[in-house]
Amino acid sequence: MTAIPAGQDVTGTEQLAAWRARVMPPVEQLASDLWSIPVPIPNNPLRYVSSYAIAPAGGGLVLLDTGWAADSAWEALVAGLASIGAGPADVRGVLVSHMHLDHIGLAGRLREASGAWVALHPADTAIIASAAMRDAELAVPMEVAFLVTLGAPADEAAAAVGSVEAYRGFTRVALPDRELNDGDMADVPGWRLRAVHTPGHTPGHLCFVDEVSQRLFAGDHILPRITPNISVYGVEGVNPLFDFLCSLNKVRDLDVDEILPAHEWRFRGLAERADGIAAHHERRLAELLAAIAAHPDATSWELAGRLTWSRPWNQYSGRMRITAVTETAAHVLELVRRGLIRSSGADVPTYRVAAGVVG
Repeated sequence: MTAIPAGQDVTGTEQLAAWRARVMPPVEQLASDLWSIPVPIPNNPLRYVSSYAIAPAGGGLVLLDTGWAADSAWEALVAGLASIGAGPADVRGVLVSHMHLDHIGLAGRLREASGAWVALHPADTAIIASAAMRDAELAVPMEVAFLVTLGAPADEAAAAVGSVEAYRGFTRVALPDRELNDGDMADVPGWRLRAVHTPGHTPGHLCFVDEVSQRLFAGDHILPRITPNISVYGVEGVNPLFDFLCSLNKVRDLDVDEILPAHEWRFRGLAERADGIAAHHERRLAELLAAIAAHPDATSWELAGRLTWSRPWNQYSGRMRITAVTETAAHVLELVRRGLIRSSGADVPTYRVAAGVVG
């Protein structure tokens, strides 16, 4: 039985029942002008992303997040739209919470089908529009080199990143034609849908508050059961975990009635869930500090293997291992910022507990 965090009131009861049964949830009408459409994510434990279809005044639809760029996902999205009496040609705009492929993957295909605009925060746009991210021939060796700076042996880094051909899907995401910044109102006539910049999961992650219905479309920032991955991106001067914790505090006390996340199920209890996620990261930081104390002069790559994960470390490979290592590195950066550990400062830094700190 899937455990529900303390203080949480599940409103997406059909989503929760489907999650427990390991089946796809149904398309749901949440209001006269709002639907939730589950779009499957191939070969992923998250199973699906919730694409929210919004009917603006004047006709058509605006979608919030789209799904992975796969034919099976496209077919599910088209079927979901058909079930509410619409189709891809009715989509006039796409709001993207962040740049990950399960959220932006089908945006380009929708734009081709309907001429829809696509909107994203400029911080994520800058990453997916960079020369390396548009060219797999550049992106693969750059990611391998980045992992080496985290302590990965070159051969293991290359194996984890994979081939240039396999990487091409990451370089083909649609570039947005509109930008949304913190506080901007989305172009959804008849709604008051305000963008809230919540960096951490990605530098440009956006939540959206509907100021009429008091709903929070939370993307991956606040999820009901799991914590979103917080990873380093190699962006100069960015501390993703610090940013994420600040973003949690930013949304914690919003006056909203219901949280509509991109995964799992809808719920109430924003402050309690934000506190629970923050507490998880504090526990993780304490575990990492203890690992550094026990294994001084270790790299982020080595430290990742010293932490507790959902499965044995030797079962992590490919993208799963990259995600685990880059999340470990994000926690290392926060320990450095707090003055609890110190870096060797080398090209491949190692870490020790700071003088006077008990690990």
